[in-house]
Amino acid sequence: MLPVKIAGSGWYLPEQRVTNADLEERLNIPAQWIAQATGVYERRYVTDETTLSMAAAASRMALTNAGLGVEALDAMICASTAPHQAIPCTAALLQRELDAPEGKSACFDVNATCLSFMVALQMAAHMVAAGVYQNVLICSSEVASCSLNPNEKESAVLFGDAAAAVVLTRSAEGEASALWHAHFETYSSGAELTELLGGGTHRHPNQPTTTPEMNMFHMRGPAIFRQAAVLMGPFLDRFFAKLDWERAELDVIIPHQASRHAIEQLSRRLGFTNDQLVMNLAQRGNCISASIPLAFAESVANGRIQRGQRVLLVGTGAGLTLGALALTY
Repeated sequence: MLPVKIAGSGWYLPEQRVTNADLEERLNIPAQWIAQATGVYERRYVTDETTLSMAAAASRMALTNAGLGVEALDAMICASTAPHQAIPCTAALLQRELDAPEGKSACFDVNATCLSFMVALQMAAHMVAAGVYQNVLICSSEVASCSLNPNEKESAVLFGDAAAAVVLTRSAEGEASALWHAHFETYSSGAELTELLGGGTHRHPNQPTTTPEMNMFHMRGPAIFRQAAVLMGPFLDRFFAKLDWERAELDVIIPHQASRHAIEQLSRRLGFTNDQLVMNLAQRGNCISASIPLAFAESVANGRIQRGQRVLLVGTGAGLTLGALALTY
């Protein structure tokens, strides 16, 4: 058990709402098919917003809700699939965007694709509990809309843009807030099931062999679902064996909003109830690393998550990686 708490959370959604009817007009994909295949009815796309501007807006809300000024932060972690730019890390740019004091906070990025926020939360919790840092900002900001592949209709209509952030501090004596257990497993046989080949050194933008299609997102959704369906049950059995909680004792479960079928599997096959699950997929789409913290922050704001409740964060990410994290809010 790590005596840490999420002191405040926040989020940002782009102004532009994109409905299934809008995508039917743009991509010639029937709106009814989109809803049935993905469970998404609308999502947000950036216009003038950037990864950095969304991160800053979500972070300011999280700081306000935590009752802290930016000068109180001694670490900033940007946990996302794609950075604002290749160099420097997005967290360094975020420090400047927030007008945070130079030299006061360590800044670095974490990329574990859709599970980036959970991995960063686990890392930060250990550092806060050990006294390395006092107040850590974790932010996930994703602009998925710029790399969607119109030739792959299921993924082209699944994703949305968003940012979410939390401030992590040490729990005061007598507070119930804690991180109880976190676990991740990667099965790299599924590495090619979700890919964006461009942007790195292997398919560098300056190489003449790098094609525009390599800078588009590729996902073999049915194959990912099949692999995750086989692995997730035993994974969760191992997780709960170490956690020593019963599944029924959980107040709230925040799954990665991967797709309607992926979320439904949690209740149909894996021992959870619909009353425990939080779903914002229909209005937000899959927001990649921002998906879990966005659903968490919105649930805190609307009262679905309250202090003292037991919360499970769970999902999958490219790799293929499975992750689960249990905390008392």
